[in-house]
Amino acid sequence: MYANTSSKVRKVTVPDLRARKSPSRSIAMVTAYDFTMARLLDEAGVDVLLVGDSLGMIVQGLDNTIPVTLDEMCYHGRAVARAAVHAHVVGDMPFMSYQVSSSQAVESAGKLLKEGAVESVKLEGGQEIAEHIFRIVRAGIPVMAHIGLTPQSVHAFGGFKVQGRGEDAAERVLADARAVEQAGAYAVVLEAVPPDLAARITSEVGIPTIGIGAGPSCDGQVLVCSDLLGMVRGHVPKFAKRYAELGDLVVEAARAYVDEVRSHAFPGAEHCYKPNTQTEPVVELRH
Repeated sequence: MYANTSSKVRKVTVPDLRARKSPSRSIAMVTAYDFTMARLLDEAGVDVLLVGDSLGMIVQGLDNTIPVTLDEMCYHGRAVARAAVHAHVVGDMPFMSYQVSSSQAVESAGKLLKEGAVESVKLEGGQEIAEHIFRIVRAGIPVMAHIGLTPQSVHAFGGFKVQGRGEDAAERVLADARAVEQAGAYAVVLEAVPPDLAARITSEVGIPTIGIGAGPSCDGQVLVCSDLLGMVRGHVPKFAKRYAELGDLVVEAARAYVDEVRSHAFPGAEHCYKPNTQTEPVVELRH
């Protein structure tokens, strides 16, 4: 078990991840948005904690990621980073924090490292943002790329749709992968692309590929924590495997609490402090 004060746990670094270009050393990445979840995932041995702009949908209840701000990413980044003893922490650069110019991209990436406490940044896009990636990397900031289905382009795509189907589309995604590698990205997320295309990209680029809805041939996989844990109600993406059903457990526990409060079964004597006439030790507040 990892402890936040332990000096024996080795931190995963960008060179570690870059070296794991092998199916036998697959990278396990999971999104996290808060300290509590990040600490549990870190204890489990997750390699990378992604502070995703998907927080707009998972945490804020929005329809897409577009409204998320850089300041919000910094806030959540700090919370996750405090828990990451083992895992590498990468933060998403939100919509319009890097698209305007390379200078803007470098400035935003720097803010996410300085104020968000992440260790690398992730940008969506391929050939069109390769120059931005190059400039950010030159500034000493590691970059994880993200191609295929890029959620910030949901309106341009006409919805959350699989990308790279058909020969021309596949060649564009492959060209994107080559462009971000050449620009200096240390890894690339492949989202919602056919598995044969993901396998081809993985074999043709020299940086690790991390798949989400891209099949088993990638060098790693990423899942949203609430999908992995079965905490999302409603539609579940095809690619998301639910390893638990914590949502049901939360509802059951909360119902039991409501019932006990209404029946006065809670709090019981064991949950109460001693009477005023008896000496009571100092209470340690939860923090």
